[in-house]
Amino acid sequence: MARKAAGRPPEETLSLWKREQALLKTLVVDRDTEAWQRDPAFSGLQRVGGVDVSFVKGDSVSACASLVVLSYPELEVMYEDCRMVSLTAPYVSGFLAFREVPFLVDAVQQLREKEPRLMPQVLFVDGNGVLHHRGFGVACHLGVVTDLPCIGVAKKLLQVDGLENNALHKEKIRLLKAGGDSFPLMGGSGTVLGMALKSHDHSTKPLYVSVGHKMSLEAAVRLTHGCCKFRIPEPVRQADIRSRDYIRRTLGVQGAPALRPERSKKAQRPKACPQGASEEPAASSHPLPPGLLAARVFQRRQRDPATRKRLSWAWRASVLGCAGFLAPAAALTHH
Repeated sequence: MARKAAGRPPEETLSLWKREQALLKTLVVDRDTEAWQRDPAFSGLQRVGGVDVSFVKGDSVSACASLVVLSYPELEVMYEDCRMVSLTAPYVSGFLAFREVPFLVDAVQQLREKEPRLMPQVLFVDGNGVLHHRGFGVACHLGVVTDLPCIGVAKKLLQVDGLENNALHKEKIRLLKAGGDSFPLMGGSGTVLGMALKSHDHSTKPLYVSVGHKMSLEAAVRLTHGCCKFRIPEPVRQADIRSRDYIRRTLGVQGAPALRPERSKKAQRPKACPQGASEEPAASSHPLPPGLLAARVFQRRQRDPATRKRLSWAWRASVLGCAGFLAPAAALTHH
């Protein structure tokens, strides 16, 4: 039976979410942090990851969260983890991370514990990074919490800071001739929020690339182009294909597309894949609610010993709002 997520959260919860975004935004790094990022050929880069959340048709709660890791530059799948989850936090524009990121963090943590040698050196996220209402999209959120370089790749232009999909924007798109061509997305504030990229010679629609974490925009655009066999970067494309296929196989959903051989070489199941992935949806709440996760990350990253003190209970209670509910006391005392 199809289920629907709760309605729009109360304004109090949205205010708490905004505070958490503002807190974590201070930790975003928008420059290259790894030697391979500064190399013209990305020498030293061996593993690229992609994440996706696919929904069961007609059901806004049941979904499949997936993480794939591909070899670079071959772009062959080395690892995949697909699992059914229940997303009970509603979708609210600008707050996608509070709906999806906890489950993607789970997938990354599982990989880090089980197969650390396969950890991706960068993650592609189907969504925005700093190209966001408050400069902190899902790619930033996932990057800061996992401490991994992240790239936001969106299929549609998020119209913020004066950016518009108007006639001028469409004319700039028309002038993109070859794969790799791009133009900057400069907001009304004068800040370059991302780049519109023609990702493939035969693509008619651009991708909107923005910094997520620990990578410059220039390197993010170059790597995105280098990971595109088709319009969508292969890590994200494979995560999407495999999550949809997992839904079809697990729930027997009619019409959910299987692996699509016509768009790629016949996909091979990776040799390294977590065993025993549950076919039942995961619990609706993360062991550490997003707000608490933010508090832990903030504490862990602070360099000033004076600011590393334990957050007060009152402050914790003020940032732990999620889907209209505060975290239970047991979660607050979790170490």
